[in-house]
Amino acid sequence: MVLNELGSKINDVLASLSKAPVIDQKVLDSLLKDICAALLNSDVNIKLVYNLKENVKKTVDLDKLAAGANKKKIIQNAVFDELCNLVDPGKQAWQPKKKAFNVIMTVGLQGSGKTTSCTKLANYYHRRGWKTALVCADTFRAGAFDQLKQNATKAHIPYYGSYSEADPAQIAAEGVAKFKEKKFELVIVDTSGRHKQESALFDEMKQIHKEINPDNVIFVMDGTIGQAAEAQATAFKESVDVGSIILTKMDGHAKGGGAVSAIAATKSPIIFIGTGEHIHDIEKFSARSFVSKMLGMGDISGLVETVQSLKLDDNQDLMKNISQGIFTLKDMRDQFDMIMKMGPLNKIAGMIPGIPPEILSGLGEDDGSKQMKQFMCIFDSMTEKGMLFLPIN
Repeated sequence: MVLNELGSKINDVLASLSKAPVIDQKVLDSLLKDICAALLNSDVNIKLVYNLKENVKKTVDLDKLAAGANKKKIIQNAVFDELCNLVDPGKQAWQPKKKAFNVIMTVGLQGSGKTTSCTKLANYYHRRGWKTALVCADTFRAGAFDQLKQNATKAHIPYYGSYSEADPAQIAAEGVAKFKEKKFELVIVDTSGRHKQESALFDEMKQIHKEINPDNVIFVMDGTIGQAAEAQATAFKESVDVGSIILTKMDGHAKGGGAVSAIAATKSPIIFIGTGEHIHDIEKFSARSFVSKMLGMGDISGLVETVQSLKLDDNQDLMKNISQGIFTLKDMRDQFDMIMKMGPLNKIAGMIPGIPPEILSGLGEDDGSKQMKQFMCIFDSMTEKGMLFLPIN
């Protein structure tokens, strides 16, 4: 995961407190120096790093701490809180309203993963009972509509686009109007990727925004973009009112600190992060959960949400069979299917507290998945009658 290396370095620095015989100002200064070096090396903006250092110093006043106070714990909590503040602008993210018509417009650079993120976002809400749809207003990139159509079809989500119309603003307006008439709850409009130096494309983006008047503009940003992130994010914020951010490609191993700088530049909250190429590889963002997982402290709330999304209580037949001591091959297949929906093994393991980052980095995305898929192929080749047999102990 992006920022895992940063998390490991900060973790090592905090762990060094245990080796210090006495925690005094010299030890604190040395610790902050190492943390700041790690942040700067990960492309975090120097102003943000300086603010973090000063805020920790204000919070941890060693001279005023009561005798017997756990200085190590106080310092760790202060650093943790400031790391959370780096990725949390303190602004409440816009939320779509159920049983109402909501329009989201996505913007971002070329290659940031906008089209894939649009489908992931639509599928996220679709799985939770929302009536969602996609609109392709990208007429600049060849194959953009084909990609969106393919993704939407795979996710069973309605879509709109055009091979003949060249005006993206008109396509967006027509698509939004069509789905509004059909009483959809959430329409996500995908737009062309553009760079801040492409003034014509920025004018086009403004025109689309004017035509559809979205409830929320999401800036889809490549989490590995580096130091250029802040300037690009500022340009988008000045052109259209960016309301929130989706970070993509967070399953890589790049530095990723530029993403933190972009959050500060737009003053917009992160709402989701993309953690892979598959349609389910999107996670709702929480600053504390994100930092906790980055530092190898797990993410219990994320794990609970992932399990809840499986809707285990809905499978009454399985619960009834288990209560009667019955567990058939069909029940086993259903369990394997649920496990696969949770995502790769390294993703789930990263949510469990206590697993060191070095172990997580050694877990491949395909670990366990191939065997699961082989079992699923065997199950799918069986007849309904054959599936009712009990598995061999």
